[in-house]
Amino acid sequence: MSLTLDIARILLPVVIVGGMAVFVVMRMKYKYKKGTLGKKKTKSAQNLLDSLIPFGMIIGCAVALPLSMFFPISLLSTISWGAGIGLLFGYFAYEIYSKRRESC
Repeated sequence: MSLTLDIARILLPVVIVGGMAVFVVMRMKYKYKKGTLGKKKTKSAQNLLDSLIPFGMIIGCAVALPLSMFFPISLLSTISWGAGIGLLFGYFAYEIYSKRRESC
């Protein structure tokens, strides 16, 4: 029974974070095929829009590091959770920012 729980504890973050990643990739693929990816008028705004998803992943990993120090969770597990949740939040930020109109 202990071996089964250990295997589940290892695979559960991989499966959940993998599901998040597949969701984001499939949504971006759908938006690309449909031609509705976010476009901004200025180059700097477009660069920010294109960088929101990777920034979300980096911030998720950065938040996960201190959490692994203060809570009894393994470092590898918290980094995978942080990157997955950051990917999801980065995608939502991408969606919100792409819908905003630019001032000027």
